[in-house]
Amino acid sequence: MQTSTLHRSVSPRTHRRRTVIVGGVAGGMSAATRLRRLDAERDILVLERSGAVSYANCGLPYHLGGVIPNRDSLELQTPARMGARFALGVRVRTEVVDVDPIARTVTARDLATGATETISYDELVLSPGATPRRPAKVAAGSPLETLRTLDDLDRIADSVDALPNGAPVVVIGAGHLGIEIAENLHRRGLAVTVAQSEDRILPILDAEMTAPLVDHLEQLGLTVRLGAPVAEVTVDGVLLAGGERLLADLVIASMGVIPDAGLARTAGADLGPAGTIAVDDLHRTSIPGIYAIGDVAGKTDAIDGTTRPVALAGLANRHGRHVADVIAGVSEAPAKPALGTSIIDVAGATAASVGWSETVARARARGREVRIFHTHPLSHAGYYPGAQPMSLKLVVAASDDRILGAQAVGTEGVARRIDVIAVAMSAGITASALADLELAYAPQFGSAKDPVNQLGYLARNRAGGDRTVQWHELDDAIAGGAVLLDVRAEGQLAEGVIPGATWIPVEELRDRHSQFKGRPLIVHCRVGQGAHTAARLLAELGHDVRNLDGGYLTWRDGMRARELVAPPGARAA
Repeated sequence: MQTSTLHRSVSPRTHRRRTVIVGGVAGGMSAATRLRRLDAERDILVLERSGAVSYANCGLPYHLGGVIPNRDSLELQTPARMGARFALGVRVRTEVVDVDPIARTVTARDLATGATETISYDELVLSPGATPRRPAKVAAGSPLETLRTLDDLDRIADSVDALPNGAPVVVIGAGHLGIEIAENLHRRGLAVTVAQSEDRILPILDAEMTAPLVDHLEQLGLTVRLGAPVAEVTVDGVLLAGGERLLADLVIASMGVIPDAGLARTAGADLGPAGTIAVDDLHRTSIPGIYAIGDVAGKTDAIDGTTRPVALAGLANRHGRHVADVIAGVSEAPAKPALGTSIIDVAGATAASVGWSETVARARARGREVRIFHTHPLSHAGYYPGAQPMSLKLVVAASDDRILGAQAVGTEGVARRIDVIAVAMSAGITASALADLELAYAPQFGSAKDPVNQLGYLARNRAGGDRTVQWHELDDAIAGGAVLLDVRAEGQLAEGVIPGATWIPVEELRDRHSQFKGRPLIVHCRVGQGAHTAARLLAELGHDVRNLDGGYLTWRDGMRARELVAPPGARAA
């Protein structure tokens, strides 16, 4: 069908300012509504390419699984309601195809009719978001889909409804969205395989933190393939780079997103890392009068001040409000840097993080020492019924005790601990100072020494001279001559042992330590606490001793992470 060439031009206004916002949802609609609250007379026009301007895209996977049964509940506001309440001009299925920064106009195309229109602006806010990445090679007629909008959701939901129970589905990618899609399709009774190119799911976390989550998913019946990049999406499934074929009636690519910076590029705006639009701390691009927010705009990293993409709804909402303040002239305060705080439900388990992982921290340390701490506390006091285990990890700069990042995996209490650490990072509280935070305590909710306080004690001990070995450093340490001592109680040995360890309970160390005189020692218990006692004793007795950080549990999870990237036939059950 031929595209219409109908074109009309909107004349420049002389009586009031006009702000045009490209893209709705979190960033664009936050900017529009905040700007209206600050300026009752301004002409505000929102142009959205999809069929909905305000919807809960974080809830899309959960409608697929039936957790959110009513699809309409995901559409938070309609253009009509936004017009009636805020006097906004809101157009859906309208794509901005060109920007003229000299004339200060945009060219918009009505996707239903093909008609184009030239619209003038005083300020232009780019909030088009990002587009899903797709595999490089996709055969014609393949069952490939991506999930980003309500339109995508409707299309995928129709496909899922047509599939029989147990039909094979492949989800490419195991970030937050990929895991949520996989879980919800499994909830619908489909046979789901997750193909992940990296060595772990949820790559913003470290491998030893995510290995238990993979086991959890597989115990529920999903299949997770790590280190399995997809070479091609075919008409009947996917072909992995190693040559293996995975049959599928539906393939959903969830491989991350690409900032939709095409308009900024053609307008001549400067771009930043990973294709983001470069902006200053007031969201201004390099072109006067043009701003950018949301997933398309680069964010200032709170740790080192570099620019990076951070695609989070909370930041998009916050920056939408802030850019409105800037445009209205009510604030010149710079935008706060981004920590990248996030959380996800993994089929009943919870994983959360803030700041840098160990992988990122060591990559960016540039020769500076990074300290790592693992703990395995209970969600609340162990004597009170219902306490659940969790794993915590803290990444700290050795030079100044600054918190670089944290991760938490478990069920109950995970969100609270990550949020506390995120606030501490924002406030500049050091790792050791976590020990002194006065946190709410009752046995139903925590411990007198909260897990966050415990991380602070570890950081303080380490700053005071305690020495540790990480799980991934243990083999090299033993090869270098260190003796590994397992100081757990006898009843804990049934959980598993580290090959080559010598078992000596803490209570026997004083009588037997002399047999290791002159040899470097590494001690471990189940989670690190008993081994700390052992290490202090051995140090007082004159030994060169280090503690295996996080104990047996962290080592076990790290070894499992390595095993999970082995070929399927080589993996242990």
